[in-house]
Amino acid sequence: MAAESERVDRSSHSMDKSITLPPNEIFRNLENAKRFAIDIGGSLTKLAYYSTVQHKVAKVRSFDHTAKDTEDDPLYEISMQEEMLARLHFIKFENAYIETCLDFIKDHLVNTDTKVIKATGGGAHKFKDLIEKKLKLRVDKEDEMTCLIKGCNFVLRNIPHEAFVYVKHADSEFRFQNTHPDIFPYLLINIGSGVSIIKVESEDTFERVGGSSIGGGTFWGLGALLTKTKRFDELLQLASKGQHTSVDMLVKDIYGGSYGSLGLTGDLIASSFGKSATADKEFSKEDMAKSLLHMISNDIGQLACLYARLHNLTRVYFGGFFIRGHPVTMHTITYSINFFTKGEVQALFLRHEGYLGTIGAFLKGAEEDNPNQYSWGENYAGSSGLMSTSPDLNPMQRARSGTFDMLEMDRLERQLVNLPLLQDPSSYIPDTVDLSEDALAREYWLYCFEEALDGVVKRAVASQPDLPEAAERAEKFRHKYLHKLQTLRHQPFAYGSLTVRSLLDTREHCLNEFNFPDPYSKIKQRENDMALKYFQKAVKSLEELSWEQRQFALVRGLLAGNVFDWGAKAVSDVLESNPEFGFEQAKRQLEERPWLVDTYDQWFERLKGPPHKCALFFVDNSGIDIILGVFPFVRELLCRGTEVVLASNSSPALNDVTNNELQILTERIAAMDPVIQSAVKEDRLTLVQSGSSSPCLDLSRLDKVLAGVVRERHTDLVIIEGMGRAIHTNYYALLSCESLKMAVIKNSWLADRLGGKLFSVVFKYEMPPNKKPTTLDHVPVMPS
Repeated sequence: MAAESERVDRSSHSMDKSITLPPNEIFRNLENAKRFAIDIGGSLTKLAYYSTVQHKVAKVRSFDHTAKDTEDDPLYEISMQEEMLARLHFIKFENAYIETCLDFIKDHLVNTDTKVIKATGGGAHKFKDLIEKKLKLRVDKEDEMTCLIKGCNFVLRNIPHEAFVYVKHADSEFRFQNTHPDIFPYLLINIGSGVSIIKVESEDTFERVGGSSIGGGTFWGLGALLTKTKRFDELLQLASKGQHTSVDMLVKDIYGGSYGSLGLTGDLIASSFGKSATADKEFSKEDMAKSLLHMISNDIGQLACLYARLHNLTRVYFGGFFIRGHPVTMHTITYSINFFTKGEVQALFLRHEGYLGTIGAFLKGAEEDNPNQYSWGENYAGSSGLMSTSPDLNPMQRARSGTFDMLEMDRLERQLVNLPLLQDPSSYIPDTVDLSEDALAREYWLYCFEEALDGVVKRAVASQPDLPEAAERAEKFRHKYLHKLQTLRHQPFAYGSLTVRSLLDTREHCLNEFNFPDPYSKIKQRENDMALKYFQKAVKSLEELSWEQRQFALVRGLLAGNVFDWGAKAVSDVLESNPEFGFEQAKRQLEERPWLVDTYDQWFERLKGPPHKCALFFVDNSGIDIILGVFPFVRELLCRGTEVVLASNSSPALNDVTNNELQILTERIAAMDPVIQSAVKEDRLTLVQSGSSSPCLDLSRLDKVLAGVVRERHTDLVIIEGMGRAIHTNYYALLSCESLKMAVIKNSWLADRLGGKLFSVVFKYEMPPNKKPTTLDHVPVMPS
């Protein structure tokens, strides 16, 4: 959302004083900008450009331990390096500011070889000369509908919670939908001055199958004649306060009640504006505006339903300036669709529908770079989020006066795809609880993240002791993340469904924004070094046990290792106050069986059967967790004849082990242990990047290479470890193979909500429905 800032003198080409963001926070990284695109509508301008952003990354490099005995030396060194990140910027503002904005861009545009700006929208011709004069760029106009479809495909493919259903008066008005892995085919209803109905079958195949001259322009034009109100937003404001029943003739006005034989309820509109012909009275502007809105929305809704049925499509998206995130229009469209399809088709709206044209125009201009070959992710640190509440609650914000919206998309290093083992990718929902629909949980977790902020700032500064300006950057991080949390408290739908995962990811984005790529790097380094010293002793003690005792000890060791999570305040407080707290103490903290969720007996019985072909293990924390918990467990699987794929984060998040760190750790453990050494040598133990940089796990956005390995190895067991990956996400994930979800509950509030206590254990072994030999023990349902 727009942040308050000091006003700057207009003589330096700053924004008008009514704009609530300083220009350098709107048009970011202009010094490296290239490939511009612009979409100019009747009242809003949307600008797009590509930039390269220099940012710090944490790199680890193994020391050479072959020359001499270096037992007390660190296993690896940590260095901060500069890398370039590709970023897409999209900015939306009112046309009134276009000249001022172009002036600012002209004055700050350096290091660019761009000669052309792609343009679309009805206003592109009107402002063509101004753009060419100010920016010295040739305006190249693109087809509006092609741009719209390209933009729609892009956001549906790259932003998981892009589409939503609008539910008026619900605790969260916005019910975000999981995007189907295959986004095609769909129907796009674009409501501008008129209505265009487009059937989209693939990236480049679409056709306009219908339309209407009765659209947003009709509402605006007739509304202006009826109410003398010239502004579109003001007209909607009037409609939100009106009672259409004062103007419209209902079924009960004609028949005295419902018309049962035809299935028509009494409250159904029989004739829009029907009462105005016979009533001898003046009608209020509000009532006439509401009646008009219903009339046009119902007409569009019925058209959309007819075309959806004609082409056998169930995914129907609505966009265009008539929608623009207005609750009143979204509600009337939703009601109309539900009525005419009897609930079989949902009206879907898009978080970024206002950007579709400019995104498409940008993609047309960047075709030589083939941006669609990459995966992109929304940068929460630089994006405004969805701006909406009811116009009754916030009319000034609804008018958007002087407000700039921003969307930033970062190019990801890895192409992301679904895990092939998801039972039904189209119904997979990563997150266990949607905080936007659970007010109690939302308030708790927002408070929790605010309380943890001091500790994160402290660790961020400590991770860069040689950089004196680190403290200043850390305070900027604090301010930005706190502002994001305050925004989400009032607008929990701003970035899609609000979840613990999105709160964690937003924090990581803000840390990276201020060049803190790995605040826990030194903690991880120290804990890895310490845990390695005990690895051989841990393995030896396990080998002295009977087979049956060892299986339980391995699980208990893995769970005890998972206690060492610096992301959990209850644990970080203990680790900071008692540095001697170790593996054996963690085992004693675990609850005794029966655990909170306990299907260990089924797992133990399964181990008596044939070995799994290949196990995919999503690992969690560095230090004791990975070295003394995970590796002994993996070692046992290898000894059974099971191949193992260890999937770890591509980039840092909290104290989670990264792929680079895991490579070094595995190399060192292999030097100590012949079982691990031979498995690595024979390619029975493989390390892959997950493609994630989150403490949680979205199985629909994983590294394409990982998906390929899963298929090639015929993976038949998935193990997910940790609170972030197995509780906050994937607790209900259904897989087409056996799965094991393990975690220790390190948050007393969550433990209490699940009916347990701090350090309660979740051990959840599941088989796909068609292979389930026994009934699982009772598994508590996560409250929603």
